[in-house]
Amino acid sequence: MANIKSAIKRAKTSEKRRVANSQEKAAMRTAVKRVDALVLEGNKEAAQEAFVLATKKIDKAAAKGLIHQNKAGRDKSRLAARIAAL
Repeated sequence: MANIKSAIKRAKTSEKRRVANSQEKAAMRTAVKRVDALVLEGNKEAAQEAFVLATKKIDKAAAKGLIHQNKAGRDKSRLAARIAAL
């Protein structure tokens, strides 16, 4: 454990950010899985609504640096293609 006051603070803030980032990433993955599940059911209208939410979550994660911009674009493109194939 850190002994210096500033290092102790950095450790605390790093832990808070790690937890917040992991929650944000998990919410993004859940939104993507929800779209996939609706596509498998064949429910196009609900899948499109869930896609809007998933797109917001993906964009937010990319803006915060949790995922790369290219991964965000790739994920959105693949989801859109699955929905369009219905």
